Amino acid sequence: MNLYNIIKYTAIGLSLLGIVFVLVILSDVLSGIDMILYNAYVVLFIIVTSVLYFGIKNMIGDKANLMNTLKMIGSFLGLFALCFLMASGEETLMREGKILSATSSKFIGAALFMFYSLIVIASGTMLFFGFKNRK
Repeated sequence: MNLYNIIKYTAIGLSLLGIVFVLVILSDVLSGIDMILYNAYVVLFIIVTSVLYFGIKNMIGDKANLMNTLKMIGSFLGLFALCFLMASGEETLMREGKILSATSSKFIGAALFMFYSLIVIASGTMLFFGFKNRK
């Protein structure tokens, strides 16, 4: 039996299990919310592991694709390092008497700088190629 058939039968089984759980909830016999959540966790785990497996498998199989992916990951990490250096971190008193540490504050600031810079990069790229491809 090949991988496609295993995945197909697993998907059909989990779908039928989800339908059974919904019918249990509608019949008010048992509390089926927990069962649906466990089913959803299993489905999510299967999806994430299969995406990671096939993505890494295809990436390693093609050297050009692997180098392109490593360049993008390196660019992303470099941008994060630059944003982390730009961010300032200071201890902040929060509600309920808790204190936000300087390191956490610096990570939050770096994430905001990263978000803003990615928005600028994406907008600039769309504008550049929008004007470039105009006829």
